Amino acid sequence: MIKCTNMSFAFDDHVIFSEINLSVEKGEFVYFVGETGCGKTTLMRLLYMDLLPTSGLVKVDTFSSSSLKKRKLHILRRKLGIIFQDYKLLHDRSVFDNITFALQAVGYSGKETKMAATQALTQVGLIHKKNSPIGELSGGEQQRLSIARAIAKAPLAILADEPTGNLDPVTSEDILTLLKKINLSGTTVLLATHNYELIKKFPSRTVAIRDYRCGDVDPLTL
Repeated sequence: MIKCTNMSFAFDDHVIFSEINLSVEKGEFVYFVGETGCGKTTLMRLLYMDLLPTSGLVKVDTFSSSSLKKRKLHILRRKLGIIFQDYKLLHDRSVFDNITFALQAVGYSGKETKMAATQALTQVGLIHKKNSPIGELSGGEQQRLSIARAIAKAPLAILADEPTGNLDPVTSEDILTLLKKINLSGTTVLLATHNYELIKKFPSRTVAIRDYRCGDVDPLTL
């Protein structure tokens, strides 16, 4: 479903990745790990094609980095749910409106947005706060809202970039439990993290990024 073929990326002549070959099948849960600055966030941006490879190819579903037109990018983004460490929520809108606004941005109609937002908030346990302003939510609740925003599109895959980086250990485990549950429903989940203890508690396929390349490692040896 997601594939990098001989994919390289450089920024201002600084090599980030060199000839990466990576495949992720539909329904997998995959961690990306590595030292700070190794390129975890950059890899995520390449996978949702916010960045394009310097050479080689990235494919997501039927979309290819070599042929994707900018006017078609919103179609790819509709198939992916993106979760950020800093949530990227709209503080001038309510919990519910944060989701409907994101759905409308990728082409959902009014009726579709309300139904999808209600279902997503119910799934993450925030439906009782649908009318609340963002400032009233805890950090964990804000991250659950960002997850709700991601799953409301019924995406093929969720790309989560350090989703527990700003959270305490108990809340982090709650977020991982939620993402694992979403994965069990059939949604592919890619999660970049430096929290090895969390990986050991919730083991799954783990890909380490080092020396401009990446490869599978045993999560229990981290």
